[in-house]
Amino acid sequence: MITVQNLTKSYGSHVLLDDISFQIGSKEKIGLVGRNGHGKSTLLRILTGEEHADSGIVAIPREYRVGWLKQNLSFTQANVVLEGATGLPEHEQDAIWKVERILSGLGFSEAMMNREPAKLSGGYQVRLHLAKILLSDADLLLLDEPNNYLDITSIRWLAEFLQNWPGELLLITHDRFFMDRVITHTMAIHRQKIRKIKGDTEKLYTQIAQEEEIFEKTRINDEKKRKEVELFISRFRAKARLAGMVQSRVKSLEKQGRKERLEKIRDLDFRFHEKNFAAKSMLTVEELSFGYDSANLLFQKLSFSVAAGDRIAIIGQNGRGKTTLLKLIAQKLQPLSGKFYFHPETEFGYYEQTNISSLVAERTIAEEINAANRNLDTQSARAIAGAMMFEGDDSLKKIKVLSGGEKCRVMLGKILAAPVNLLLLDEPTNHLDLQSCDALLEAIDSFSGTVILVTHNEMLLHSLAERLVVFQDDKATFFDGTYQEFLERIGWQNEKNLDRTKASSAIVSEGKPVNKKELRRQRTEILNERNRNLKPLEQQISKLEEEISHSELEQKRVEADLVKTTSRQDGKQIQKLARELHQTQMRIEELFSQLEKAQQGYDQQKKGYDERLQSLESQL
Repeated sequence: MITVQNLTKSYGSHVLLDDISFQIGSKEKIGLVGRNGHGKSTLLRILTGEEHADSGIVAIPREYRVGWLKQNLSFTQANVVLEGATGLPEHEQDAIWKVERILSGLGFSEAMMNREPAKLSGGYQVRLHLAKILLSDADLLLLDEPNNYLDITSIRWLAEFLQNWPGELLLITHDRFFMDRVITHTMAIHRQKIRKIKGDTEKLYTQIAQEEEIFEKTRINDEKKRKEVELFISRFRAKARLAGMVQSRVKSLEKQGRKERLEKIRDLDFRFHEKNFAAKSMLTVEELSFGYDSANLLFQKLSFSVAAGDRIAIIGQNGRGKTTLLKLIAQKLQPLSGKFYFHPETEFGYYEQTNISSLVAERTIAEEINAANRNLDTQSARAIAGAMMFEGDDSLKKIKVLSGGEKCRVMLGKILAAPVNLLLLDEPTNHLDLQSCDALLEAIDSFSGTVILVTHNEMLLHSLAERLVVFQDDKATFFDGTYQEFLERIGWQNEKNLDRTKASSAIVSEGKPVNKKELRRQRTEILNERNRNLKPLEQQISKLEEEISHSELEQKRVEADLVKTTSRQDGKQIQKLARELHQTQMRIEELFSQLEKAQQGYDQQKKGYDERLQSLESQL
């Protein structure tokens, strides 16, 4: 267990962490969330001792081992397997099979395992370091964006590995779907403080939103009451017989203090600039083949059509040709054979994270956005910069002083500047925090044009993808269905191999085959039970939301009556309405409390059913 008490960290006048305290308990798997730049990585560096807090205590038990995914990498062995073995604890130095299993799960082929670590790409060097961390006999894993360099199959493998990890985990990732699969608790850095709950990210953010809504309503009500008291004091201060009452109210105001308005936290909030497209068919790809070496083609004879409004995801392992296909569609590369037939009204916006090198270092953010569309006026360019969280004078920052994540936001801003009806997006969620990923998903979902994207983010795939181009088994194929349908009907080959191994082990250990008919019957029973038990809770939540809405309308009516009565100086009626207002406010707070409890009960039951169903699905 790690205990943090009264920890504070700032850089100059900029406070990141303000007197925070928390514990990492036994077997807890914690997702650490918060906006970019709010201190998540800094907190991890403080826990490892690589950075020091301004004040506070970090208490780590003696001989408690921490595995930390560092950014600075160094290797000492002749090949990948031997380097991976350096991560094994002393008593398991000969367990090479464990090393090969972890490396295989992270996407290393047999040929790559014999390569010299220094000759690997940067992404695979990070994977090798991650493998060493996973092989270590650590009590706590500190993982900062571990899936940044992983492809979709490796991310899925890592999620399952971490679900079964026997120790503690503190995880930072922008992939909400991945995080929620793994964690038992969520901890947020929010307004320089720490919030920690048992449950997933949605539960925490819902709770924070409800509490801040209640805070703001309470603050507004307190301000109204303060004004009423101040009005009473100013009216009756000069009347001797009311001096005691006046003085009592003066002291009450002093004691009460004042709630400050919560500072607005900026989020990405944008919409793509759409160009009208009246036709049905936008693009046809016919017999497409490509390879950087004609003897080793990435894919061949790939054909598919793109209709107006389509949502197509290009998925598969790294290095198979996903980004290359997107570049071909964006006409950045020429195919070896095959053709594209674009409708003449097609206008596309192309986002690729490596394109940040195309930004002009000496331009300001507003100038760079304006360069994407010379018909854009300065005010419009700065408005787009503001939507990308570069508000006010921040839009005048030079490109050369921006971080990698900020440059990616500028690239997104450039797409917003020009009217388009086809979006070509390559890993658009990289370098975005959870809130920004949600905003991007909403913007893509609201875009009436066509979207073709490359992504490993399964939340995007489940939410958006209607058709797929799948890179698997050294070829590219078109799948006319959703990502869930692909998983059910085809699935990832490496997971099939793993499932076959698990099934064989189960048969050997239990002496009998898995009865799939019985498993399907159990699944149907669980689904029926889930519907029976969750439906009343859903109805209760809906009823409470309606009651809150009705009570809030009632509160507004009483407040309006009170204003009118105050102007008439009707003392008895003022007292009556004030009591009614107080009762209504108390009722609203009670309803919010009931809603929170009902939502928590619903979330807990739903998670339990989902886990039981997931367990059965893994056996089918």
